[in-house]
Amino acid sequence: METFDPAELPELLKLYYRRLFPYAQYYRWLNYGGVIKNYFQHREFSFTLKDDIYIRYQSFNNQSELEKEMQKMNPYKIDIGAVYSHRPNQHNTVKLGAFQAQEKELVFDIDMTDYDDVRRCCSSADICSKCWTLMTMAIRIIDRALKEDFGFKHRLWVYSGRRGVHCWVCDESVRKLSSAVRSGIVEYLSLVKGGQDVKKKVHLSEKIHPFVSKSINIIKKYFQEYALVDQDILENKESWDKILALVPETIHETLQQNFPRYHNSLQRWEYLTKAISPQDSTKNDKCGPWLEWEIMLQYCFPRLDINVSKGINHLLKSPFSVHPKTGRISVPIDLQKVEQFDPFTVPTISSLCRELDAISINDEGKEGNEAESDIKRRTRENFF
Repeated sequence: METFDPAELPELLKLYYRRLFPYAQYYRWLNYGGVIKNYFQHREFSFTLKDDIYIRYQSFNNQSELEKEMQKMNPYKIDIGAVYSHRPNQHNTVKLGAFQAQEKELVFDIDMTDYDDVRRCCSSADICSKCWTLMTMAIRIIDRALKEDFGFKHRLWVYSGRRGVHCWVCDESVRKLSSAVRSGIVEYLSLVKGGQDVKKKVHLSEKIHPFVSKSINIIKKYFQEYALVDQDILENKESWDKILALVPETIHETLQQNFPRYHNSLQRWEYLTKAISPQDSTKNDKCGPWLEWEIMLQYCFPRLDINVSKGINHLLKSPFSVHPKTGRISVPIDLQKVEQFDPFTVPTISSLCRELDAISINDEGKEGNEAESDIKRRTRENFF
Protein backbone atom coordinates (compact mmCIF):
# COMPACT_ATOMS: atom_id res chain seq x y z
CA MET A 1 0.00 0.00 0.00
CA GLU A 2 1.34 3.41 -0.94
CA THR A 3 2.33 5.69 1.93
CA PHE A 4 0.99 9.22 2.09
CA ASP A 5 2.50 12.09 4.04
CA PRO A 6 -0.17 14.63 5.08
CA ALA A 7 2.56 17.24 5.52
CA GLU A 8 2.95 17.30 1.73
CA LEU A 9 -0.75 17.90 1.13
CA PRO A 10 -0.69 21.72 0.65
CA GLU A 11 1.83 21.55 -2.20
CA LEU A 12 0.22 18.47 -3.72
CA LEU A 13 -3.19 20.13 -3.73
CA LYS A 14 -1.78 23.14 -5.58
CA LEU A 15 -0.55 20.86 -8.34
CA TYR A 16 -3.71 18.77 -8.35
CA TYR A 17 -6.08 21.73 -8.70
CA ARG A 18 -3.94 23.43 -11.31
CA ARG A 19 -3.17 20.53 -13.59
CA LEU A 20 -5.29 17.44 -12.86
CA PHE A 21 -8.75 18.27 -11.52
CA PRO A 22 -11.38 17.51 -14.26
CA TYR A 23 -13.12 20.91 -14.18
CA ALA A 24 -14.88 20.63 -17.55
CA GLN A 25 -16.53 17.28 -16.79
CA TYR A 26 -17.29 18.35 -13.24
CA TYR A 27 -19.01 21.54 -14.39
CA ARG A 28 -20.93 19.68 -17.10
CA TRP A 29 -22.32 17.24 -14.53
CA LEU A 30 -23.41 19.90 -12.01
CA ASN A 31 -24.84 22.16 -14.72
CA TYR A 32 -26.92 19.41 -16.39
CA GLY A 33 -26.55 20.97 -19.80
CA GLY A 34 -27.48 24.47 -18.66
CA VAL A 35 -31.14 23.80 -19.48
CA ILE A 36 -32.35 25.53 -16.32
CA LYS A 37 -31.27 29.15 -16.01
CA ASN A 38 -28.93 29.91 -13.10
CA TYR A 39 -28.91 26.24 -12.05
CA PHE A 40 -25.15 26.08 -11.50
CA GLN A 41 -24.99 29.62 -10.10
CA HIS A 42 -27.49 28.67 -7.35
CA ARG A 43 -25.58 25.53 -6.34
CA GLU A 44 -23.88 25.53 -2.93
CA PHE A 45 -20.27 24.45 -2.53
CA SER A 46 -18.49 24.15 0.78
CA PHE A 47 -14.71 24.23 1.23
CA THR A 48 -12.76 22.85 4.17
CA LEU A 49 -9.36 24.53 4.26
CA LYS A 50 -6.18 23.81 6.16
CA ASP A 51 -6.57 23.70 9.97
CA ASP A 52 -10.25 22.74 9.56
CA ILE A 53 -11.38 26.18 8.43
CA TYR A 54 -14.90 25.56 7.10
CA ILE A 55 -16.53 27.83 4.51
CA ARG A 56 -20.16 27.26 3.49
CA TYR A 57 -22.43 28.89 0.92
CA GLN A 58 -19.84 29.27 -1.82
CA SER A 59 -21.28 29.67 -5.32
CA PHE A 60 -19.85 30.50 -8.73
CA ASN A 61 -21.03 32.03 -11.99
CA ASN A 62 -19.31 29.58 -14.30
CA GLN A 63 -16.62 26.96 -14.67
CA SER A 64 -13.84 29.52 -14.93
CA GLU A 65 -14.80 31.20 -11.66
CA LEU A 66 -15.01 27.84 -9.87
CA GLU A 67 -11.64 26.85 -11.26
CA LYS A 68 -9.94 30.07 -10.18
CA GLU A 69 -11.38 29.92 -6.66
CA MET A 70 -10.37 26.29 -6.13
CA GLN A 71 -6.85 27.06 -7.30
CA LYS A 72 -6.74 30.05 -5.00
CA MET A 73 -8.18 28.34 -1.90
CA ASN A 74 -6.72 24.82 -2.42
CA PRO A 75 -9.50 23.20 -0.33
CA TYR A 76 -8.60 20.11 1.67
CA LYS A 77 -12.18 18.93 1.14
CA ILE A 78 -15.03 19.91 -1.18
CA ASP A 79 -18.69 19.34 -0.31
CA ILE A 80 -21.62 19.75 -2.69
CA GLY A 81 -24.96 21.07 -1.46
CA ALA A 82 -28.36 21.92 -2.85
CA VAL A 83 -29.50 24.27 -5.59
CA TYR A 84 -31.12 27.21 -3.75
CA SER A 85 -33.71 29.82 -4.54
CA HIS A 86 -30.96 32.47 -4.49
CA ARG A 87 -27.24 32.41 -5.01
CA PRO A 88 -25.72 30.89 -1.86
CA ASN A 89 -22.97 33.51 -1.62
CA GLN A 90 -25.74 36.13 -1.33
CA HIS A 91 -27.83 34.27 1.26
CA ASN A 92 -27.31 37.00 3.87
CA THR A 93 -28.78 39.65 1.58
CA VAL A 94 -32.25 38.10 1.06
CA LYS A 95 -35.26 38.31 3.36
CA LEU A 96 -35.36 36.00 6.33
CA GLY A 97 -36.89 32.69 5.29
CA ALA A 98 -36.66 33.41 1.56
CA PHE A 99 -33.42 31.50 1.06
CA GLN A 100 -34.62 27.91 0.49
CA ALA A 101 -33.08 24.70 -0.82
CA GLN A 102 -35.07 23.77 -3.91
CA GLU A 103 -33.48 20.63 -5.28
CA LYS A 104 -30.53 18.31 -5.08
CA GLU A 105 -29.50 14.84 -6.12
CA LEU A 106 -30.78 12.02 -3.90
CA VAL A 107 -27.64 10.91 -2.09
CA PHE A 108 -26.65 7.95 0.06
CA ASP A 109 -23.71 7.67 2.44
CA ILE A 110 -22.52 4.25 3.62
CA ASP A 111 -19.72 4.32 6.19
CA MET A 112 -17.81 1.26 7.38
CA THR A 113 -17.77 2.51 10.98
CA ASP A 114 -21.51 1.79 11.18
CA TYR A 115 -20.67 -1.91 10.92
CA ASP A 116 -18.30 -2.00 13.90
CA ASP A 117 -20.65 -4.20 15.92
CA VAL A 118 -20.49 -6.98 13.30
CA ARG A 119 -17.05 -6.81 11.68
CA ARG A 120 -14.17 -8.51 13.48
CA CYS A 121 -11.16 -7.64 11.34
CA CYS A 122 -11.14 -3.85 11.75
CA SER A 123 -12.82 -1.05 13.66
CA SER A 124 -13.32 2.70 13.45
CA ALA A 125 -11.71 4.21 10.33
CA ASP A 126 -9.64 1.13 9.50
CA ILE A 127 -10.61 -1.08 6.58
CA CYS A 128 -9.12 -4.15 4.90
CA SER A 129 -9.95 -6.48 2.03
CA LYS A 130 -11.88 -8.76 4.40
CA CYS A 131 -14.44 -6.15 5.41
CA TRP A 132 -14.57 -4.21 2.13
CA THR A 133 -16.95 -6.93 0.91
CA LEU A 134 -19.57 -5.13 3.02
CA MET A 135 -19.33 -2.17 0.64
CA THR A 136 -19.56 -4.49 -2.37
CA MET A 137 -22.78 -6.00 -1.00
CA ALA A 138 -24.12 -2.54 -0.12
CA ILE A 139 -23.61 -1.27 -3.67
CA ARG A 140 -25.21 -4.37 -5.20
CA ILE A 141 -28.23 -4.27 -2.88
CA ILE A 142 -28.95 -0.54 -2.98
CA ASP A 143 -28.23 -0.09 -6.68
CA ARG A 144 -30.52 -2.98 -7.65
CA ALA A 145 -33.35 -1.43 -5.63
CA LEU A 146 -32.78 2.06 -7.03
CA LYS A 147 -32.81 0.72 -10.58
CA GLU A 148 -35.50 -1.98 -10.42
CA ASP A 149 -37.77 -0.96 -7.54
CA PHE A 150 -37.75 2.81 -8.17
CA GLY A 151 -36.76 3.03 -11.82
CA PHE A 152 -33.94 5.53 -11.26
CA LYS A 153 -31.60 5.65 -14.26
CA HIS A 154 -28.71 7.96 -13.49
CA ARG A 155 -26.75 6.61 -10.52
CA LEU A 156 -23.17 7.57 -9.69
CA TRP A 157 -21.32 5.47 -7.09
CA VAL A 158 -18.17 7.01 -5.63
CA TYR A 159 -15.48 5.81 -3.23
CA SER A 160 -15.31 8.19 -0.28
CA GLY A 161 -11.52 8.14 -0.20
CA ARG A 162 -11.20 6.30 3.10
CA ARG A 163 -13.79 3.91 4.56
CA GLY A 164 -17.03 4.02 2.61
CA VAL A 165 -19.02 4.77 -0.52
CA HIS A 166 -21.48 7.42 -1.69
CA CYS A 167 -24.25 7.26 -4.26
CA TRP A 168 -25.64 10.20 -6.26
CA VAL A 169 -28.99 9.64 -7.99
CA CYS A 170 -29.16 12.35 -10.63
CA ASP A 171 -32.44 11.89 -12.54
CA GLU A 172 -34.17 15.23 -13.09
CA SER A 173 -37.36 14.07 -11.34
CA VAL A 174 -35.35 12.76 -8.40
CA ARG A 175 -33.55 16.06 -7.88
CA LYS A 176 -36.92 17.73 -7.25
CA LEU A 177 -38.11 15.26 -4.57
CA SER A 178 -39.27 16.65 -1.24
CA SER A 179 -37.64 15.73 2.05
CA ALA A 180 -40.69 13.62 2.92
CA VAL A 181 -40.34 11.50 -0.21
CA ARG A 182 -36.58 11.15 0.30
CA SER A 183 -37.27 9.98 3.85
CA GLY A 184 -39.70 7.41 2.50
CA ILE A 185 -37.15 6.06 0.04
CA VAL A 186 -34.36 5.72 2.59
CA GLU A 187 -36.81 4.15 5.06
CA TYR A 188 -37.73 1.57 2.41
CA LEU A 189 -34.02 0.80 1.98
CA SER A 190 -33.32 0.47 5.72
CA LEU A 191 -33.65 -2.84 7.57
CA VAL A 192 -30.97 -2.62 10.28
CA LYS A 193 -32.38 -0.40 13.02
CA GLY A 194 -31.36 0.37 16.59
CA GLY A 195 -28.41 1.84 18.45
CA GLN A 196 -25.52 0.23 20.28
CA ASP A 197 -27.74 -0.99 23.10
CA VAL A 198 -30.04 -2.88 20.74
CA LYS A 199 -28.76 -6.42 20.15
CA LYS A 200 -31.24 -7.57 17.53
CA LYS A 201 -31.51 -4.95 14.81
CA VAL A 202 -33.45 -6.82 12.13
CA HIS A 203 -37.00 -8.15 12.54
CA LEU A 204 -38.81 -10.03 9.77
CA SER A 205 -42.22 -11.63 9.61
CA GLU A 206 -43.35 -14.73 7.76
CA LYS A 207 -44.46 -12.54 4.86
CA ILE A 208 -41.17 -11.49 3.29
CA HIS A 209 -41.21 -8.37 1.11
CA PRO A 210 -39.67 -8.85 -2.38
CA PHE A 211 -37.04 -6.20 -1.57
CA VAL A 212 -35.88 -8.30 1.40
CA SER A 213 -35.86 -11.58 -0.52
CA LYS A 214 -33.90 -10.04 -3.41
CA SER A 215 -31.43 -8.55 -0.93
CA ILE A 216 -31.03 -11.94 0.73
CA ASN A 217 -30.28 -13.50 -2.66
CA ILE A 218 -27.44 -11.02 -3.15
CA ILE A 219 -26.06 -11.58 0.35
CA LYS A 220 -26.08 -15.36 -0.17
CA LYS A 221 -23.53 -14.97 -2.95
CA TYR A 222 -21.03 -13.47 -0.50
CA PHE A 223 -22.07 -14.77 2.92
CA GLN A 224 -20.02 -17.94 3.20
CA GLU A 225 -16.73 -16.43 2.09
CA TYR A 226 -17.26 -13.11 3.84
CA ALA A 227 -19.00 -13.98 7.13
CA LEU A 228 -18.00 -17.58 7.79
CA VAL A 229 -14.45 -17.57 6.42
CA ASP A 230 -13.07 -14.02 6.46
CA GLN A 231 -14.97 -12.73 9.50
CA ASP A 232 -15.27 -16.17 11.16
CA ILE A 233 -18.41 -15.04 12.99
CA LEU A 234 -18.78 -18.33 14.91
CA GLU A 235 -15.10 -18.82 15.72
CA ASN A 236 -15.41 -18.97 19.51
CA LYS A 237 -17.85 -18.53 22.38
CA GLU A 238 -17.43 -14.76 22.46
CA SER A 239 -18.41 -14.49 18.79
CA TRP A 240 -21.20 -17.05 18.79
CA ASP A 241 -22.78 -15.49 21.88
CA LYS A 242 -23.53 -12.47 19.67
CA ILE A 243 -25.35 -14.78 17.27
CA LEU A 244 -27.27 -16.46 20.09
CA ALA A 245 -28.57 -13.05 21.16
CA LEU A 246 -30.44 -12.97 17.85
CA VAL A 247 -32.28 -16.31 18.21
CA PRO A 248 -35.05 -17.42 20.63
CA GLU A 249 -33.83 -18.25 24.13
CA THR A 250 -35.55 -21.63 23.93
CA ILE A 251 -32.76 -22.98 21.71
CA HIS A 252 -29.80 -21.20 23.36
CA GLU A 253 -28.87 -24.16 25.56
CA THR A 254 -28.97 -26.65 22.70
CA LEU A 255 -26.76 -24.45 20.53
CA GLN A 256 -24.31 -23.72 23.36
CA GLN A 257 -23.90 -27.43 24.07
CA ASN A 258 -23.36 -28.43 20.47
CA PHE A 259 -21.30 -25.59 18.99
CA PRO A 260 -18.02 -26.83 20.59
CA ARG A 261 -18.42 -30.17 18.79
CA TYR A 262 -17.85 -28.46 15.45
CA HIS A 263 -14.49 -27.25 14.19
CA ASN A 264 -15.20 -23.96 12.43
CA SER A 265 -17.78 -21.32 11.55
CA LEU A 266 -18.87 -23.13 8.41
CA GLN A 267 -19.83 -26.25 10.33
CA ARG A 268 -21.46 -24.32 13.17
CA TRP A 269 -23.52 -22.24 10.75
CA GLU A 270 -24.74 -25.38 9.02
CA TYR A 271 -25.76 -26.81 12.38
CA LEU A 272 -27.42 -23.53 13.38
CA THR A 273 -29.53 -23.33 10.23
CA LYS A 274 -30.71 -26.89 10.71
CA ALA A 275 -31.53 -26.24 14.38
CA ILE A 276 -33.80 -23.33 13.52
CA SER A 277 -35.34 -24.82 10.39
CA PRO A 278 -39.05 -25.76 10.33
CA GLN A 279 -38.11 -29.38 9.67
CA ASP A 280 -36.18 -29.69 12.94
CA SER A 281 -38.11 -31.35 15.76
CA THR A 282 -36.63 -28.96 18.35
CA LYS A 283 -37.99 -25.87 16.66
CA ASN A 284 -40.69 -23.70 18.13
CA ASP A 285 -43.13 -21.29 16.58
CA LYS A 286 -40.56 -18.48 16.72
CA CYS A 287 -38.20 -20.30 14.35
CA GLY A 288 -38.27 -20.31 10.59
CA PRO A 289 -36.16 -19.45 7.54
CA TRP A 290 -36.63 -15.75 8.30
CA LEU A 291 -34.59 -16.22 11.50
CA GLU A 292 -31.58 -17.29 9.46
CA TRP A 293 -32.17 -14.33 7.15
CA GLU A 294 -32.38 -11.92 10.08
CA ILE A 295 -28.89 -12.93 11.14
CA MET A 296 -27.54 -12.62 7.60
CA LEU A 297 -29.12 -9.20 7.21
CA GLN A 298 -27.81 -7.92 10.53
CA TYR A 299 -24.27 -8.92 9.58
CA CYS A 300 -24.33 -7.93 5.90
CA PHE A 301 -27.15 -5.53 4.98
CA PRO A 302 -26.27 -1.91 4.06
CA ARG A 303 -26.33 0.63 6.87
CA LEU A 304 -27.34 4.03 5.53
CA ASP A 305 -26.86 7.42 7.13
CA ILE A 306 -30.53 8.39 6.95
CA ASN A 307 -29.99 12.10 7.66
CA VAL A 308 -27.71 12.49 4.65
CA SER A 309 -30.40 11.17 2.32
CA LYS A 310 -33.54 12.84 3.62
CA GLY A 311 -32.34 16.45 3.87
CA ILE A 312 -32.31 18.45 0.64
CA ASN A 313 -29.83 20.94 2.12
CA HIS A 314 -27.48 18.26 3.46
CA LEU A 315 -23.92 18.44 2.14
CA LEU A 316 -22.00 15.44 0.82
CA LYS A 317 -18.35 15.12 -0.08
CA SER A 318 -17.72 15.82 -3.74
CA PRO A 319 -16.44 13.26 -6.21
CA PHE A 320 -12.78 13.89 -7.11
CA SER A 321 -12.05 15.38 -3.68
CA VAL A 322 -8.83 14.35 -1.99
CA HIS A 323 -9.20 12.67 1.38
CA PRO A 324 -6.81 14.58 3.68
CA LYS A 325 -6.06 11.51 5.84
CA THR A 326 -5.33 8.96 3.11
CA GLY A 327 -4.55 11.21 0.14
CA ARG A 328 -6.84 9.03 -1.98
CA ILE A 329 -9.06 10.53 -4.68
CA SER A 330 -12.84 10.03 -4.41
CA VAL A 331 -13.15 8.18 -7.69
CA PRO A 332 -16.32 6.78 -9.30
CA ILE A 333 -16.87 3.03 -9.06
CA ASP A 334 -17.66 1.08 -12.22
CA LEU A 335 -20.88 -0.86 -11.56
CA GLN A 336 -19.75 -3.48 -14.06
CA LYS A 337 -16.66 -4.18 -11.96
CA VAL A 338 -17.79 -3.70 -8.36
CA GLU A 339 -16.18 -6.95 -7.19
CA GLN A 340 -12.86 -5.90 -8.70
CA PHE A 341 -12.80 -2.49 -7.02
CA ASP A 342 -9.94 -2.27 -4.52
CA PRO A 343 -9.79 0.86 -2.34
CA PHE A 344 -6.08 0.28 -1.76
CA THR A 345 -5.26 0.66 -5.47
CA VAL A 346 -7.18 3.93 -5.85
CA PRO A 347 -4.74 6.64 -6.97
CA THR A 348 -3.50 9.02 -4.34
CA ILE A 349 -2.75 12.65 -4.93
CA SER A 350 0.92 11.77 -4.31
CA SER A 351 1.02 9.14 -7.06
CA LEU A 352 -0.76 11.37 -9.56
CA CYS A 353 1.51 14.33 -8.90
CA ARG A 354 4.65 12.18 -9.04
CA GLU A 355 3.53 10.79 -12.37
CA LEU A 356 2.96 14.31 -13.63
CA ASP A 357 6.35 15.44 -12.31
CA ALA A 358 8.04 12.50 -14.01
CA ILE A 359 6.49 13.49 -17.32
CA SER A 360 7.68 17.07 -16.87
CA ILE A 361 11.22 15.95 -16.11
CA ASN A 362 11.58 13.27 -18.77
CA ASP A 363 9.85 14.98 -21.65
CA GLU A 364 10.53 18.37 -23.09
CA GLY A 365 8.82 20.59 -25.63
CA LYS A 366 6.06 19.08 -27.72
CA GLU A 367 6.64 15.54 -26.49
CA GLY A 368 6.25 16.74 -22.89
CA ASN A 369 3.00 18.51 -23.67
CA GLU A 370 1.68 15.43 -25.44
CA ALA A 371 2.60 13.25 -22.45
CA GLU A 372 0.88 15.60 -20.04
CA SER A 373 -2.20 15.59 -22.27
CA ASP A 374 -2.12 11.80 -22.19
CA ILE A 375 -2.22 11.61 -18.37
CA LYS A 376 -5.08 14.12 -18.34
CA ARG A 377 -6.90 12.04 -20.94
CA ARG A 378 -6.44 8.82 -18.94
CA THR A 379 -7.53 10.59 -15.75
CA ARG A 380 -10.64 11.85 -17.52
CA GLU A 381 -11.45 8.40 -18.94
CA ASN A 382 -10.96 6.69 -15.58
CA PHE A 383 -13.05 9.24 -13.68
CA PHE A 384 -15.89 9.68 -16.17
